[in-house]
Amino acid sequence: MAKNGGGAIVNLLSSVSWVAVPSGGTYSASKAAAWALTNWLRTALSEQGTQVVGVPAGPVDTDMARELTLPKVTPLDVVRQALSGMEAGRDEVLTDEMTRRVKVGL
Repeated sequence: MAKNGGGAIVNLLSSVSWVAVPSGGTYSASKAAAWALTNWLRTALSEQGTQVVGVPAGPVDTDMARELTLPKVTPLDVVRQALSGMEAGRDEVLTDEMTRRVKVGL
């Protein structure tokens, strides 16, 4: 990307990047590490013109979340929001109400 004057990286994260959930300690820890990596990449790659967008999401309507009874965002909606946020130059895109509430609670 540096040779081409930059680009964009969109990293799909989870709202549990910010909080640990009792039933998912290792999942929460791995997502926290991914969030930290995203923030580092944003800083490290900005000089070469590479945009790094973090996209933390709550439950997404996929097989992984099929047993959850919480409100879910569709994969298509996550993609649309992420691309829109990237085009707008945002560093972070909060895709759903749960993620927005978690972020406010920090």
